Amino acid sequence: MRNPFQRTPPTPTTHLLPTGPVTLDESYTLCRDFNKRHGTTYYWSTKVLPKIKQHHVHALYAFARYADDIVDEIPSQGGRDVPTEVRAAALKDFGDRFFADLEVGRSEDPVLKAVVHTVRAFDIDKTAFRRFLSSMTMDLTIESYETWDDLLVYMDGSAAVIGEMMLPILEPTNYATALPHARDLGNAFQLTNFLRDIDEDLDRGRQYVPLEDSRRFGVDLSERRMSPEFIALMKFEINRCRELYQSSDVGIAMLPDRSAKCVQAANTLYSRILGKIEANEYDVFTSRASITTTEKAAMVAKMLR
Repeated sequence: MRNPFQRTPPTPTTHLLPTGPVTLDESYTLCRDFNKRHGTTYYWSTKVLPKIKQHHVHALYAFARYADDIVDEIPSQGGRDVPTEVRAAALKDFGDRFFADLEVGRSEDPVLKAVVHTVRAFDIDKTAFRRFLSSMTMDLTIESYETWDDLLVYMDGSAAVIGEMMLPILEPTNYATALPHARDLGNAFQLTNFLRDIDEDLDRGRQYVPLEDSRRFGVDLSERRMSPEFIALMKFEINRCRELYQSSDVGIAMLPDRSAKCVQAANTLYSRILGKIEANEYDVFTSRASITTTEKAAMVAKMLR
């Protein structure tokens, strides 16, 4: 049974585009608004970065959020009943426009205008965006993943690649050495989301906990039932997630001060969600583990001292 007190998802970004042309500054403002509306932990963490870099992070977030909202345009998210083939075509069109605009160096799309500017400003590898869009395409038809390795294939494009996109903006002392730890942090964030959002993902017809793990612990997630077996499964996945966060700590040490503090803020805040799940006795079906705005603001203030 759905929790009647569960939060109402924010309006998808696909419904929030302005009409008419926008300036580059207006495009960046739109991207910031998307980040503030949908990714509050990331949004607050970016405040630790120098202002000259904050809008670039907002642009990367908006690209990912917009593509994700194209995929999730379904009734359970408050959207319309959009057939899979229509969403697939819309996602392909979004990707085709991005790569075409990136090639010429400018865009008139209200979201992509800022994204193209950011990608070219930092010479971000465009293949990272192809891998991201490939994983978004997987979400249109794939409902579950058999093994952890299978899930990692999906997460390579949906999560680890975000760390790759971010690194040029964060400017580590050694890109190649920092890269695997940035990928691990992207995966840690996503696995945290998967564990927090098991209930919501079931509504979307998806399960991101590997099926072999569920079988190992004797759990059928579709039953949405709290049991000793489910708690054991959650403990296993949370430990796996914390190992990824530990790897990311190594990479943070390779970043300049403000970049390190930004990533540390996001790392600390997001990893607290795991503690909230534990405090809720692992019940992700009737309550949603979240970090308060007060906690986020306090973390930013601490990092800016």
